[in-house]
Amino acid sequence: MANQATTSMRDHILEVASDLFATRGINATGVDTIVAQAGIAKMTLYKYFKSKEQLIVEYLQKHDDNLRQGLFDRLDANKDNQLNTLINAVMEWIADPEFKGFSFINAFVEFPQAESAVNQVSVEFAQALRNTIAKSAASSGVKKPEILAMQLSLLIEGAAMAEQMQRGSGAIDHARAAAKVLISAAL
Repeated sequence: MANQATTSMRDHILEVASDLFATRGINATGVDTIVAQAGIAKMTLYKYFKSKEQLIVEYLQKHDDNLRQGLFDRLDANKDNQLNTLINAVMEWIADPEFKGFSFINAFVEFPQAESAVNQVSVEFAQALRNTIAKSAASSGVKKPEILAMQLSLLIEGAAMAEQMQRGSGAIDHARAAAKVLISAAL
């Protein structure tokens, strides 16, 4: 029972912090705000997370896990047209009114110092997304999958930023159309 309570409290803190980081920004969210919103003592937060940085890294990991699992589920369900499935899945996610941007991009902007663990994890997650795209491209017969992966990741990240800045801007439709052109040219 104690282990379940520990996991539950840890998850509760992470969920509260995740929501605050996504809606207010990481640097704008202090430990005191997390503690107040979670209804816990500061000592409780530090019992489960050694530092705010550890909490941020775990928030990024959770967001990345959710993104990749969602992509893998969609790709597994449609083995025949992986690149279009991937693009559609990401664009649907970006179109969701609850979408608050890619956490790894937001974190990278807030932690530009290369020595920062948050920066390093953000860079790793961006590379992991490109690797997922490259793998799908390779399985679709693209001759230079890494190049297409870079092009599509730039398109995805740009569409995410444009849609965040102005909902309903048409960025998603334009990104989908551009992705089709890039994919067709790469095959």
